Amino acid sequence: MPFCIITGDITKVTADAIVNAANSSLLGGGGVDGAIHRAAGSELLEECRTLGGCATGQAKLTKGYRLPCKYVIHTVGPIYSGGGYGEKEQLYSCYINSLELAKQNGCESIAFPLISAGAYGYPKDKALAVAIEAFESFLNDNDMSITLVIFSKSAFFFEPKLEKEIGKYIQKNTPKPQKSFPKFPMFGAAEKTAGKARQSSSFRDICDEECCEPMLGASAPCGAAPAAGLNEFLMSRDESFSQQLLRLIDEKGLTDVQTYRKANIDRKLFSKIRSDVNYKPKKQTALAFAIALELDLDQTEDLLAKAGYRLSDSLKFDLIVKYFIINKQYDIFVINQALFAFDQSLIGC
Repeated sequence: MPFCIITGDITKVTADAIVNAANSSLLGGGGVDGAIHRAAGSELLEECRTLGGCATGQAKLTKGYRLPCKYVIHTVGPIYSGGGYGEKEQLYSCYINSLELAKQNGCESIAFPLISAGAYGYPKDKALAVAIEAFESFLNDNDMSITLVIFSKSAFFFEPKLEKEIGKYIQKNTPKPQKSFPKFPMFGAAEKTAGKARQSSSFRDICDEECCEPMLGASAPCGAAPAAGLNEFLMSRDESFSQQLLRLIDEKGLTDVQTYRKANIDRKLFSKIRSDVNYKPKKQTALAFAIALELDLDQTEDLLAKAGYRLSDSLKFDLIVKYFIINKQYDIFVINQALFAFDQSLIGC
């Protein structure tokens, strides 16, 4: 889970480090800053008094105390003054300096609030764009689980035009409800017996001629073929999910590292998939690899089928992912923002 967005209270998130959107004194304040100090206890303030404050864009580290984390990383975001005074560069520095400080202290996971998007007045859409840019840049060269914690959906911004287009696509492609038909009287016992006989006869005709003998190469009746024979048949004619994934990576000329980072997949999880030929991933994981490999819709369906899944127009999650694949938009960070905006599970997480 290299990058994920959630709603909730950052003081309750379990991570190696959480980031405090602090003021320059580091002595506590309102919003996230005040909430973190209250949850951590008075010891946090005592340690902060020894740090001598913090400049805008910089970051300093303390212990987590009563919080469910080892460390609190305090960073001071810029006050937004129209965008012409270096605010973007300062905000970007907040994220990068916090991530580097976490890395230096051996952190494998970190949680951020949306810095400067509250009382400091940074527009939410611009603040989110800077955060995503910093996370992408860092994750290109580093392995760390990054969680962006949004206090409520009202604090999250997703590009309205794209959201509207996706909404229209969902509405257009969602199957219409089937009309209900009147129930017919139940068949009597004689009709049931005759129906079963016809069904059995029809199935036997199809099974004997098209299914069992040609496929298994044996005259055993349907259902009586040894499991080993079926497994041998399947293994000789098909790739597993893992095998197809690794073949596609080679065909695309990508390295393993490039692939799992583009897929927003943890390195340890990718290692499991690579080492276990029969590994069955979650649907979100399989789709993340399809996005990383920039597969078209048919190729995506084929890869999903190897893991036992398919895309359905009855599921909003599937329709959103299909929208991006059809439009050849393969930025997993943007796709996950869209999924979050529509209250769906994220891919790769």
